[in-house]
Amino acid sequence: MKKYLIPVLALFACIAIACRNADKKQERHAKNEPKTLVDSLMKDIDDGHMVGMSKIGKLHTTRKEVQRVIDSISNLSSKSQQSSILYLDQLKAVIKDLDYADFAMDKWMTEFDMDSAVNNREQRIIYLADEKLKVSKMKEAMLNSMQKADSLLKEKF
Repeated sequence: MKKYLIPVLALFACIAIACRNADKKQERHAKNEPKTLVDSLMKDIDDGHMVGMSKIGKLHTTRKEVQRVIDSISNLSSKSQQSSILYLDQLKAVIKDLDYADFAMDKWMTEFDMDSAVNNREQRIIYLADEKLKVSKMKEAMLNSMQKADSLLKEKF
């Protein structure tokens, strides 16, 4: 009987610890869930901002790489430059897209007021909905310009 008692007690202890950890995990998850429209909008804005922040370094690196390729083409013979004119134009266009995405991120971060209309729920919802739209456009500009640049950089000229 004693030889079964210790394993059974150990099993019950493991189950109790697992249940307690699951309850704590559910509590943490519930705390992070948006409870109101304002909370939901702020979460969406923060998510978009985090995507932008996580990609900004890659955006700058990609821009430098595109500029390096443009500079390399300008050092080619004029005949080779002529054969690369379409590719060069695409690279210059993607530089503009990358610059715009960088500008959009900086502009949004500078202008965003987390405490805007905090005492007026309706105005706050309008403000945050507008900011959510801005963040979405900024995020898409970043992701799309980097995807275009990556595609162009993989091409051979």
